[in-house]
Amino acid sequence: MTTPDTLTPPPVPPTRDAARPAGRPARRRTWRQALRKDWQLYSLAVAPLLFFLVFRYLPMAGNVIAFRKFSPGGSLFGETWVGLRYVRLFLADPTFWEVFTNTLVLGTLTLLFCFPLPIVLALLLNEVRARRLKRFVQSVSYLPHFLSIVIVAAMVMQLTSMDGTVNQIVRGLGGEAVPFLQQPEWFRTIYVSSEVWQTVGWGTILYLAALTTIDENLYEAARIDGANRWRQTWHVTLPGIRPTMVTLLILNIGTFMAVGFEKILLLYNPLTYPTADVISTYLYRMGFESSNFSYAAAIGLFEAVIGLTLVLSANAISKRTVGTSLW
Repeated sequence: MTTPDTLTPPPVPPTRDAARPAGRPARRRTWRQALRKDWQLYSLAVAPLLFFLVFRYLPMAGNVIAFRKFSPGGSLFGETWVGLRYVRLFLADPTFWEVFTNTLVLGTLTLLFCFPLPIVLALLLNEVRARRLKRFVQSVSYLPHFLSIVIVAAMVMQLTSMDGTVNQIVRGLGGEAVPFLQQPEWFRTIYVSSEVWQTVGWGTILYLAALTTIDENLYEAARIDGANRWRQTWHVTLPGIRPTMVTLLILNIGTFMAVGFEKILLLYNPLTYPTADVISTYLYRMGFESSNFSYAAAIGLFEAVIGLTLVLSANAISKRTVGTSLW
């Protein structure tokens, strides 16, 4: 009599891999099969793709007016081909080079202060053990990011006006009131300070998220080796968030030339043009106030080429030196 232990198990149907002849690679799904299977996920990308197509790529066709003579009300792409005439005009314009220098100075100052300070704040918050204090500091530092640039500019104007808080403190210390927004030497300090106040707290979010991915065993090993908190930060924490740091640095370098157009436009005035006027505000005045659209388009195209060059260079240098890049 056959016992249950001696029963023959039912045959297992051959799998797709077993039925495939040896040496033949697995057939990959075509893009149509992937689209048919996961169409719900792919549909989420339709809106962002349409946004970039309509508001980023289609307007690039308008760059042709940098090489054609454009008149408001005329042909959309200009009437007459003038080649590099407008490029030669702004390259020979001393005002443009003054504006270009201001852009480099403000961009450098913004990068020097607004890039490392979120890292420092994230490291400090990571060391705070009192949850209520940590949440309070995070809320206070994040709040300025959600304020409109118009509101921030209005606050800066009120604080630095002749009867504002800053001048009241100056008078209280025995000094004389200073018209800060009418003096060119003060504009860069005011602009960079307001940028730090508005952006540093929000920038810490990405670094705090990156800090949570660091393995705690690395800190334990460092403590066993006798490393103090400073050495743990230098040898464990900073290398752990290095990919995030490099990615954000490359993105910040990409916007180096397009330094704070809206805020500068709201804060500056003809008295502060020598230090406040940047490429974006200069081409705005040339294009919309002077109706010289072809000249402004040539300047904007020049700015875009420099920005692209900076991004490609920063990405290549980062890939060779630290092994991390955007692509």
